[in-house]
Amino acid sequence: MKKIKQDYLLKYLRRLTSQKGRKKEGKFILEGTRAVEEALAADWPVEAIFYTRQAAAGEKVRHILAKAKARRINRQEISPVLCRGLADTETPSGIMALVKRFDYQLKDIFQNQPSLLVLADGIQDPGNLGTIIRSTDAAGAQGVIITKGTVDLYNPKVIRATMGSFFHLPVVMAGTLEELRDFMATFNLQLIAGQQKSPKLIKAVNLTLPTVLAVGNEAYGLSPEVLNLANHAVSIPMPGKTESLNAAIAISIMLYETIRQRLPKH
Repeated sequence: MKKIKQDYLLKYLRRLTSQKGRKKEGKFILEGTRAVEEALAADWPVEAIFYTRQAAAGEKVRHILAKAKARRINRQEISPVLCRGLADTETPSGIMALVKRFDYQLKDIFQNQPSLLVLADGIQDPGNLGTIIRSTDAAGAQGVIITKGTVDLYNPKVIRATMGSFFHLPVVMAGTLEELRDFMATFNLQLIAGQQKSPKLIKAVNLTLPTVLAVGNEAYGLSPEVLNLANHAVSIPMPGKTESLNAAIAISIMLYETIRQRLPKH
């Protein structure tokens, strides 16, 4: 395997630490043992794996490198200095991967009738978006739709917060409002909008139908455009004194109310 000089490697990979660079190159950096393991397990297009000598002494990293070798994925040892220069975490684990990104559209992903999806509209916090993806995966939904103005999906903090769910289900850019409307009409999906002050509680809506659950920006909520598409605007009962819930927590509650309604009645 041809080795790349460390100074050139640093210059190239640093481009991928910005949203602009990731989009231009069509690639992103995965950091950490778990993330790289999940990417390999999900057969994502991993182009190269970079590791420090210290990391390679560990059993998990050795296993990753053996799997990468079997798949003829490039592997290269890097210095701890280079690793720290690229890492997004304070204490890097010593392994990262160069991975191709997917920019899916709705028409590319959902060929069959989805029963449950989540729409993240203008979510700004990477941790929130990552947790939304993780909760969607845990609930057994088929995917997440994000709108323009949402934090970059390939932000390393987003990927970390998904705890591996990033590789388990599709996350799709909604495109135009017309595309979203047509998509929902094609599959006869109802849109349930989470809205803090709605008088209608989520439990009052029939969630056994094919459904998109929508959650909005942390400060401003759902955009008027998305609200105009909604079949129902619903709130979550909050008998306590707090005025609002974190966006990721709110959608998690909505997802599990959906599960509750869909469980077999005994």
